[in-house]
Amino acid sequence: MPGVTHDEAPLLADLLPWSIAPLRPGRGWPMAPDPASLKARWNAFVRADAAGREALLRPTRSRTLHTAVAQLPGCHGATVRLARASGPCPEPVRVLHGPFDEQWLIPDHRLLDVARPELWRVRGAGQLFLTEQGYVADGTGPPVLASAVLPDGRSPAGRPGRIRPLFRRPGGVEPNLAPGLLSHLTRLYGTEVTARDVLAWTLAAAQASPSGCAVPLTSDAQAWARGVAAGRRLLWLHLRGAGGDRPRLPGGRRPYVRAPLPARPRALTYDPDEEALLVDETGVISPVPAGAWDFRVSGVRVLELWFDRRVADAEPGSLEAVRPSAWPQEWTSQLLELVTVLALLAEEEPFAVGDGGRITAGELRAAGVLPVPGAARRPASVLDHHEEGPEGQFALL
Repeated sequence: MPGVTHDEAPLLADLLPWSIAPLRPGRGWPMAPDPASLKARWNAFVRADAAGREALLRPTRSRTLHTAVAQLPGCHGATVRLARASGPCPEPVRVLHGPFDEQWLIPDHRLLDVARPELWRVRGAGQLFLTEQGYVADGTGPPVLASAVLPDGRSPAGRPGRIRPLFRRPGGVEPNLAPGLLSHLTRLYGTEVTARDVLAWTLAAAQASPSGCAVPLTSDAQAWARGVAAGRRLLWLHLRGAGGDRPRLPGGRRPYVRAPLPARPRALTYDPDEEALLVDETGVISPVPAGAWDFRVSGVRVLELWFDRRVADAEPGSLEAVRPSAWPQEWTSQLLELVTVLALLAEEEPFAVGDGGRITAGELRAAGVLPVPGAARRPASVLDHHEEGPEGQFALL
């Protein structure tokens, strides 16, 4: 970005001031790529005796068989202590496990060390989440990712990011933006600016830096419109076309299974000459553009990470070892979709803010948009529903 340093550009932490640290489940077995495995794990847990439950749970300082904990907001699981838990598995919910990896989670507060209840309160219709990726020197890939499902905030490089909901209340109410930002930009551009516009611009223009994710802003209305349009395209791809047409490559470039995948695959490699994903010695998926294979987040190749999470060895006798006995067809379909999304993302031209006027952090301070008041960095406190506390008691909010 010629002529403008990261220090001059506003930080994402100021533009979307309320953020939450990543979830800390404390154990791996409540999350899986398929919901059937989670239900089987839960059934194995509740069938076990006291000693068996202790071994399967993997207790931590935050969660034991006897920890009293409230229900997760918006979920309907039981709140009796795990030592006495019975009945069916709480219905698994979709979550984003790091970049572009939608998995399933048992939404049970008793199983999760740090579940971030304030994040669960605002998920649902109308909500979008930005996950700021941990900074990695010389790391490649987008600095922020968007999702409609709840993200766990995990960074592929092992560095925690921050989760920033677009709205502070359920139902897409009260934008999580610096107070006065939308009205300031609306006056500047002469057209209404919405919270989703700011999110789209952020996806297109954000830049990673050691001091935090920077979001250069322009004072040029035409440049703003171009950036928002580019960001809306990125958002559609990040959400995999949720609520509309699914992303598809043009005919002749769509990936297909050319040779069946083995029942228990172990390794994923890439043949650049054939533009093919090779699964062990026999499985073949092509065409796969090099851009999809080499697409990285925080310097980590996304396709390899996605595949490794599904084939990595689990400790025998652990609940993580309860998984499909053979590679499911649904995973192949998900892999083809992921290849498509990454290929289209790789083809997107990087958005250039341009050399026109810039809105620096100093100008936002002069306009009264910054500094952000402390209340804007804290979750909203007014809720419109009750939450169940430990042992069925209502939680006080």
